[in-house]
Amino acid sequence: MLEDLSSVSLEAEINEREKAIQAGTAHYAESLPVEYQPDLAYRELFEKVLQESASRLAVAVGTVTEVVLAERGHDIALASLARAGTPVGILMRRWAFAAHGIEIPHYAVSIVRDRGIDSVALRYLAEHHDSRSVVFVDGWTGKGAIARELTAALRDFPGAEFDDDLAVLADPGNCARTYGTRDDFLIASACLNSTVSGLVSRTVLNDSLIRPGDFHGAKYYADLAPDDVSRHLLDTVAARFDDVRDEVAASVTAVLASDRTPTWTGWASVEKVREEYGISHVNFVKPGVGETTRVLLRRVPWRVLVRDADAPEHEHIRMLAAARGVPVDVVPDLAYSCMGLIKNVSSGDAS
Repeated sequence: MLEDLSSVSLEAEINEREKAIQAGTAHYAESLPVEYQPDLAYRELFEKVLQESASRLAVAVGTVTEVVLAERGHDIALASLARAGTPVGILMRRWAFAAHGIEIPHYAVSIVRDRGIDSVALRYLAEHHDSRSVVFVDGWTGKGAIARELTAALRDFPGAEFDDDLAVLADPGNCARTYGTRDDFLIASACLNSTVSGLVSRTVLNDSLIRPGDFHGAKYYADLAPDDVSRHLLDTVAARFDDVRDEVAASVTAVLASDRTPTWTGWASVEKVREEYGISHVNFVKPGVGETTRVLLRRVPWRVLVRDADAPEHEHIRMLAAARGVPVDVVPDLAYSCMGLIKNVSSGDAS
């Protein structure tokens, strides 16, 4: 549920865009970064990562889907938070059909930090489904900012009873109670931008383009179609479903029997890093494999922190860091597998 802004020039050079965002003269959702297109070596690494992690991804997909079905029933609708949540919602829908023969409606909606979720999309969901049956889906948690944004937006939404329980594949930040795993592991869809997300850009909320009654917007990058691997990723993970059924069953049993109350330990660890590195705001610290990848793909990175210098789950991060000349620090007691620190473009560091 997005307005098509494909004909509008929204891309800004990364450094200039970062300056405007940090200066407070522009919000990050008002424009788009120029899509970073990795070289052949990186694309080959993506394929290697996908093949090696597909079974683990399938287990996480099966686990989170079965937990949702066990607690929310089969009469549900999935609402992915675009765009990281979109491939996850599709995979959950595929698992539900493969394992139970049920067709679950699936949507993708925009949510913007500091601006909330798309209220027009919420109204549409409330008019077409029992709002209590809508399950919001995302790829992973970092420090939990989007989980908090979702809770605040749904709490204030009139005339509906949406559940703010966010279902994610990975919850390393310990800020969701419905998850496939709490390990900070590599979700292959985090490695790329639109070419692993149906050629759709990140979402846009710009008052000069989005009028009252419109969905939030996004662009469709038709010119990148030759490099699109969106369906390839979905098919590769779904092909492992049959092989992991027993592992999923054991994982679901363990998850349902555990204390899943969010502890928000991820946020605490981010604050610790912020203090140790003299960083002015937590928004400059992006924890976890997925968020670190995003920093390198579409922000201005200052440095990368890793717990293990040679961990296979962030080989692609080390490759991106080398390509962009970003230093990598080894921090053995890091709470996450890795963190990305954004450069303060006015001072030259992240402070």
